[in-house]
Amino acid sequence: MSEDRIDYNDVREYEDLFKLAPSFLLERFAKKNSNVVLKFKSQIESHLHKLNDAQKNKLDMILKKDVEELQAIMHEAYQISKVKQYKILANPKYKEFIEINLNEIRKILFND
Repeated sequence: MSEDRIDYNDVREYEDLFKLAPSFLLERFAKKNSNVVLKFKSQIESHLHKLNDAQKNKLDMILKKDVEELQAIMHEAYQISKVKQYKILANPKYKEFIEINLNEIRKILFND
């Protein structure tokens, strides 16, 4: 990973988090701009607390990226892995959904 570039290899280690919600549910949540992080808060908190320093740095980089850039990464991830959750997250009409959930992750991280 370069200092300012994130690609599929960087998000691959978080793939389990992306797949916490089955794709059909994730799309339903995305259409309603639901706060999925709240629904899976305990699992997400558990995963976040297990991150090593390198993983925390990657997550910090991800949280600082623009949603459009993250969606481009999700598109790349879908092209490589065919994980449907990435395809959903790459859809530009779900930008607000991503913003809501990234903000919730930030709250979890910075309120500990």
